[in-house]
Parts: sequence; C-alpha cells; structure tokens
Amino acid sequence: MSFFVGMFIFSLPETASAQQSVYYRKTYRNGRVHWVRTAKPSYYRRHRNRINMAVGTGGGAVVGGLIGGKKGALIGAGTGLAGSALYTYKLKKKKRVYRKVRRY
Repeated sequence: MSFFVGMFIFSLPETASAQQSVYYRKTYRNGRVHWVRTAKPSYYRRHRNRINMAVGTGGGAVVGGLIGGKKGALIGAGTGLAGSALYTYKLKKKKRVYRKVRRY
C-alpha cells in the first residue's frame, strides 16, 4: 500500500503546481523607459542587502569578540551593522532594478 501511495506522488502532472517566472530589467532608450526581458539575477543580486548586512554584522562581532570578549562582540556587532548599512544603502546603492512577473 505504501508503494502505491509513494508512486502516486510521482504520477501527478508537473504543470499542476508549476509557475513560470519572468524577470524584466529597466533600461532607458531614446529618453524612454523600457522593460527588457532578462535572465534570472544571481543569488547575490537578489539578496544583496541582506548578505551585506549579515557579513558586516558577523565581521564586527568577530573583531569585537577578539578585542573585548562577549561585551565587545555585542558592541562590534552593532558597529558592523551600522557600517554595513551605511555602505549598502548610502555609499554603494543598487544600480539595477528587476521586476519579477509570474505567469500562471
């Protein structure tokens, strides 16, 4: 009986739950805005802000922990978070805009 239940999962059609995602990139041509279809952005491009904030916080915590123990790690994490937020949102902003469109 469990064999037949297991095979039932594989017998379902794939298109029942499949969606197609299409990505568009904003470009400027002749003074107008056009959305051009493009490949899926890399993992870093999609989650750039989160990754930068996590790396900055972790790096600050490690350096603070080496210098001042547990309390230093907490202070270092806060300082690393502030520095990575400044870098991510003010100094080095995202230059590309992607829009994901789901086709059902």
